[in-house]
Amino acid sequence: MNRFLKKICTGILCGVLGVVSIGAQEAFAADAKEMRAVWISTVYSADYPSTTNNAEAQKNEFIQKLEQAQALGLNTVVVQVRPKGDALYQSDLNPWSAVLTGAQGTNPGYDPMAFMIAEAHKRGMEFHAWMNPYRITTSGTDVSALSADNMARKHPDWILTYNGAMYYDPANEEVQQYICDTVKEVVEKYDVDAIHFDDYFYPSNYPLPEGETREGAVAQERRDNVDTLIKKVYQTIKNTKASVEFGISPMGIWKNSTSDEAGSATRGSEGYYTVYGDAKKWVEKGWVDYITPQIYWEQGNAYADYETLVKWWSDVVEGTDVKLYIGQGIYKDSVAKEIAQEMQVNEKYNVDGSMFFSLRDLLNNRQGCADAVKAYYQTATKPTEPTTPTEPTTPTEPEAPVTIEKKYAYAGRAKVTVNGKAVDFQTYTIDDYTYFKLRDVAGAVNGTAKQFQTYWNEGKQAIELFRGVPYSSSVSGAAGRYGDTYGTTSTAKLYCDGERKSVSAYTINDYTYYKLRDLAKLLDMGVTWEESSATIGINTAKSYQ
Repeated sequence: MNRFLKKICTGILCGVLGVVSIGAQEAFAADAKEMRAVWISTVYSADYPSTTNNAEAQKNEFIQKLEQAQALGLNTVVVQVRPKGDALYQSDLNPWSAVLTGAQGTNPGYDPMAFMIAEAHKRGMEFHAWMNPYRITTSGTDVSALSADNMARKHPDWILTYNGAMYYDPANEEVQQYICDTVKEVVEKYDVDAIHFDDYFYPSNYPLPEGETREGAVAQERRDNVDTLIKKVYQTIKNTKASVEFGISPMGIWKNSTSDEAGSATRGSEGYYTVYGDAKKWVEKGWVDYITPQIYWEQGNAYADYETLVKWWSDVVEGTDVKLYIGQGIYKDSVAKEIAQEMQVNEKYNVDGSMFFSLRDLLNNRQGCADAVKAYYQTATKPTEPTTPTEPTTPTEPEAPVTIEKKYAYAGRAKVTVNGKAVDFQTYTIDDYTYFKLRDVAGAVNGTAKQFQTYWNEGKQAIELFRGVPYSSSVSGAAGRYGDTYGTTSTAKLYCDGERKSVSAYTINDYTYYKLRDLAKLLDMGVTWEESSATIGINTAKSYQ
């Protein structure tokens, strides 16, 4: 039984979809009971801001995006204000974020979060302060690259490193207190409606000591460490300002039923084991006010069917005071094109609304998702008669398993010019093909028409590539190991602007290497070969041929 009055019938929705435009500016009721939210990512400036060192431009951009979101019927923004142990607000505990000025620790000349809260509340919209609790860097392990006022630089003993990145150690009691103090500072100083954590807890698949199992003592100790933080943060918020909510957006699958009969009938990556997050327990203990599982799959998915997971989470919150919002993965074409149907599925269960990931996909109207969302929210909010159940969607075929091969990789250097300028690349040759590090290519074309940002998405076990976004990296110092070695077939998925791409790659010394021509085709940039000088030419002003 839903906790608020729902609406919509299929005939009305289909009729409205064809006539709604994303540019319209109709007002929507600010007091709608259901959650209508969008995540606004600031890491790598993925959603915001698109400029640095320009306070007025950043303010105007946020107002524009806020009004566009409200015009679609949304009533809440979930803004990433602490993406990497830094801050988009005035803090005594966390340095200013580099996305504001280009350099971590540099004052932008205004308080972005205070401005954003005021603009959201002016429009009757809620503001949820989205924080990543443990992440320090997305890549790079050199603490000297951090600003002088960064806590990780002041307390290197708080850090654990994995996969070329730094994290605060969840087992460290001083870290737990620091994160609680960070939350308290925001709740005390700012009129936020909620504190929001995402699905990044322990690094994804952080290895266990030899001989330990995922159900063993060490694994359970890690879950206990995360549990302790969640409980402390909840208590900190309520002791500081009880009206402020605490919400978490965990991985969409707690456990598969093959691992635990209490789990869901799915076959995907499990948050309980992958990041040591026991989200089911947090709901049952009442340590959160709302839970937003990232159910980023389409209906009928053979590994993780959408409705199967919605029903499972609905059963979890049944009988508790915890509200259930669904994280909708509109960055995927398969989800974006059926978003209205997914929201109709939500009506059948204990679902109190949706959060869409992310803003850029919504405003770009990926697969018509903005039109569909707006049409859905425009329909009358009144109950309808139950509809006849439809036939189940035919499950999609599972992805073909990746054949893992280990091959010898010969270290080399490639002579490359980028728009006529010579660039030296470290490369590896496997089976007569030359492979380039993705990060090196990003740096080489940065500032050109084909620039792109790249980062590792732990939740999806994927490399995310966003075209048109300036490249930034915290990596500095020595490049690490280099020499003839072995490479293994990379199991990391690759997404370009949210769309899955099939590109072969190898993992060598913990980095992912691709064929340059595959990247050139993906980025649509010209590549030539000069036989006489054995030089590869990259021309970002031309298209791939």
